[in-house]
Amino acid sequence: MTVVYAGAGLIALAIALAILLLLRSSDDAQTVAKSLALVAGAPSAPAGKAGSETDNLVDRMLELTAHLTGRITPSSVTVRLARNLDRAGHPVSWTVERLLGAKGLCTIAGGALGLLLGDGLTIQGVSFGLLLGALLFFLPDLLLYNVALRRQEQVMRGLAEMLDMLTICVEAGQGFDAALQEVSRNVQGPIAGELARMTAEIQIGTSRSEAFRGLGERVNLAEVKSFVTAIAQADKLGIPLASVLREQTTAMRLARRQRAEAQAQKVTVKILFPLILCLFPALIVVVVGPGGIRIAEMFSHAGH
Repeated sequence: MTVVYAGAGLIALAIALAILLLLRSSDDAQTVAKSLALVAGAPSAPAGKAGSETDNLVDRMLELTAHLTGRITPSSVTVRLARNLDRAGHPVSWTVERLLGAKGLCTIAGGALGLLLGDGLTIQGVSFGLLLGALLFFLPDLLLYNVALRRQEQVMRGLAEMLDMLTICVEAGQGFDAALQEVSRNVQGPIAGELARMTAEIQIGTSRSEAFRGLGERVNLAEVKSFVTAIAQADKLGIPLASVLREQTTAMRLARRQRAEAQAQKVTVKILFPLILCLFPALIVVVVGPGGIRIAEMFSHAGH
């Protein structure tokens, strides 16, 4: 059993290492800096020192498992992973191939861990292996979804400030493309990287409507889609962008206030479960406990 536990511990360590590598590569500051470097025309700095032996070993393992996983994975899964990578801001050094490799590596590790926990090639061991392998197969998707969700929340927090600054720049007489570039250099957070990428796409020849449409697809938020639609229509119909931006800023503030009120109304429901599970049992023990002890003592004396 000692060997089984040791093997299970090593496999768990390998899984934890894969998770840490994925989380370490999801630093949004590096992604924003890379996007801003595209706008400035400067080459982006390397993400890190090329290769320690551990990184090279992990890369080889990911390449092997990606090749095996890619053969059995439908093309729709690859498209979905690419879309999720866009929404996560393309974490540094992570690609669809590396995600497929991580999924295959987690599946193999989960299967081996299940066999060890189930005493080898038995019915129980095979069942555990299949179950853990299937669960860990979706672990990279869950981590990527978590990164994308946190990034969208950060975009939402910086969207109002971005619109205010963009409105001020346009109303001051600056061109819209120049205003986008100026805002991308001065705001903080993932929204700066998205604006920088959109500005770079416009500079290399992409139409403004297509660049804004790409922004709406990468940032899956209703407010962003509304902003993108309004700008595209204003650009198509020749409506002054300053007035459109002013209306979008007002609508954004209203939506932000409504979202805050909705979150505040959910607090009473969310706090109910901690009260029931944590506070009420302790309160019952404090209030009813002494009475219960006295009743038990009375019945014990009555029995004698």
